Amino acid sequence: MLLGAEYQRKSKGETLQPADLPVARFQVEGYSPFPVGGLTVEGSDQHYNRQNSKIQPPSKKNLETQTQTNFQPYNLQPSPDTNLQPSTDTNLPNSNAKGEQPWPKGHATETTSTKLTIIGRTRIEGTDLNQLLQPLGGGGHSQAAAVTLRDCDAQTILEQLVNQLKDQIPQPLTARDLMSSPVRTIRPNTKIKEAQRILLRYGHSGLSVVDQIDQLVGIISRRDLDLALHHGFGHAPVKGYMTKDIKTITPETSMADIQSLMVTYDIGRLPVLEDGQLMGIVTRTDVLRQLFQEELNVKQLKVDGSNLKPANLKPANIKPLLASSLWELLTIAAEKAQERGWHLYVVGGAVRDLLLADGNKPLLLNDIDLVVDGFHRSADAIAGVTLAKELRKIYRKVRLEVHGSFQTAALLWHNDPKFGSLCVDIATARTEFYPYPAANPQVEASSIRQDLYRRDFTINAMAARLTKVNPQAQLPLLDFFGGMLDLRSQKIRVLHANSFIEDPTRIYRAVRFAVRLGFEIEPQTREYIHYAIQSGVYERTKAENTKVPALQTRLKAELNYMLQAPYWQPALQLLSSLGALRCLHPTLTLDKPLWWRVRLVGRWLQRFDPKQTLRHWQMRLEVLIADLAPDERVKVAKNLQLPVDSVERLQKLEGWQGDFLESLPTCQLNSQIVHMLREYKLPTLVLIGVYSPRAIRRKIWQYLTTWRNVKAPLDGNDLRKLGYKPGAHYREILDALLEATLDRVIQDQADAKAFLAIHYPPLEKE
Repeated sequence: MLLGAEYQRKSKGETLQPADLPVARFQVEGYSPFPVGGLTVEGSDQHYNRQNSKIQPPSKKNLETQTQTNFQPYNLQPSPDTNLQPSTDTNLPNSNAKGEQPWPKGHATETTSTKLTIIGRTRIEGTDLNQLLQPLGGGGHSQAAAVTLRDCDAQTILEQLVNQLKDQIPQPLTARDLMSSPVRTIRPNTKIKEAQRILLRYGHSGLSVVDQIDQLVGIISRRDLDLALHHGFGHAPVKGYMTKDIKTITPETSMADIQSLMVTYDIGRLPVLEDGQLMGIVTRTDVLRQLFQEELNVKQLKVDGSNLKPANLKPANIKPLLASSLWELLTIAAEKAQERGWHLYVVGGAVRDLLLADGNKPLLLNDIDLVVDGFHRSADAIAGVTLAKELRKIYRKVRLEVHGSFQTAALLWHNDPKFGSLCVDIATARTEFYPYPAANPQVEASSIRQDLYRRDFTINAMAARLTKVNPQAQLPLLDFFGGMLDLRSQKIRVLHANSFIEDPTRIYRAVRFAVRLGFEIEPQTREYIHYAIQSGVYERTKAENTKVPALQTRLKAELNYMLQAPYWQPALQLLSSLGALRCLHPTLTLDKPLWWRVRLVGRWLQRFDPKQTLRHWQMRLEVLIADLAPDERVKVAKNLQLPVDSVERLQKLEGWQGDFLESLPTCQLNSQIVHMLREYKLPTLVLIGVYSPRAIRRKIWQYLTTWRNVKAPLDGNDLRKLGYKPGAHYREILDALLEATLDRVIQDQADAKAFLAIHYPPLEKE
């Protein structure tokens, strides 16, 4: 990384030569400097541009092997490798008698003005020269920027810039940064067959073998296990097949040394030991991912076609995108975590939405997920819950909910003057295993990397670290699975092939994110969805496990999100095209008649319940389920744990349809129709209406739009004024007036009084 400066002096009637231009160069110790372009002399037609072939930009290897960043400015004298000799003209301003050209002191003389041009270039990830030079009036982009200053103290300015730049440069990577932890271990006497089962459960390519005092004694790979099983030794202990000559490293081993060990000894994993204890493991995949992960120019990643209308994808500089109160909360949480030696991360959807957010205004977040990485220490298995309790001591009005079985806690604010309605979920970094398809996962403490790997899609598997971050720097963004690339290309991509088999609700989540963000489900992910559905694994699971509350509860939550959203229609169509409605019932398909009914119920609810006092999403779901056979629809409704009134509507729908078909056509008067329909609530009438023939549906529609709102011209007060004695007969009289009004016998109060005179004579008066 180089920060270069040119001084250009001009005085009236004087043309300066290249030899008169002092060149200041800055470098990072251990990095090879390279020149900044060329030298320009004002007042002259000469343009000098020279490239030193021996001086090259810092190589990738240099960047990775650097163990300590230390900026040292050169003495502010002409650069010795420029082959430009100082001028010997003693008549030039600021020259001494010996002809030496000192560095200007930052002030102008009567005949000389000083201009300082600072040009910066960098290839180091994490630095932003544009941000560095903007306060001085300069600009550019993150890797190259420039500024021109006049009459300034050059030495002070350059030293300040160097110090600020030092704060931007990330620390060199060590094994501690790369390793995965905790390490899955087994004992030497573990059977080969059991070791393979553990590998299958956790998806590892090898296992570390430790003795009774947890000292590392060997490593066994998947290949070793496969060979042993192939030869029929599944019952044998692993100690006879493990590798005992183990190369190990410490948490502070540099990345360059790790690479060297892997290449020299042709090994794919290196255990990390500290004081004899196994702290983690670095694999070849860890190194390759770090070396070759593509750097994205986030300012050019346009996201078109999204319902969010974002302008750009943003770097992980989330502070300007959050309300100050929320940033304060995250800062306090990070400090509390750091006091205990933990790392704290913002993860999941909040990171995704922040990267997509329009930086011109703060993003309104009402749900934030935080993950605490306790570095696999057993005492920190409930780190997330512990941190939540610490925050509860500071924010006394917040409600705390703890879910011990999943090592999670939630802080809930409702209509708070500072936070509004906010939910902050705090969990310990964990891995999970599904004992059978669609089950609730079994979880245990793990590392942040394993925690991200268990998530559904790449765009939701990123994390921004809040701890141990320079206040002026951007938050380190962890992206192990190409989430930024998929944000740029607007793709929904699953993390692993069995994801939809383990949890079918991820199909619904894929659809929801695709429609909401305007993204596309990429082809391989579509294939995984089709395979999971066509395999029949859900039907077999239901047959073998008569109670599948985990699946149905999660499906209900996803249907709630989807069917109440503005984009529910395209989401439902995409679900149908993927065949995902089979997760509700094997025979459920969104054919044309059913699609028409679902849209019709949407129009009816919009007309008759504009304030949404009813659960519109639930009514849409009822219409979907009602397409099934009567017995099946009730089973599905109960499995989804729908309310009792919903189950009752679905159960009685057939009977109501029969009653309506039998009775409504015989009703000749409007009052007869009203008398029949007013016994039913709006959700029931809507459900019956969309599943009835047109003639029945039209009468229900007329009732809801007109007849149920008709009122008699006279009320109880009018009857009292007319001299009728109050009593139970008031109800009879008012009903008779209403029926006559519905049947258009009565048009106004005069007609009503005449009607009373005929049908309710003066004997009823006092």
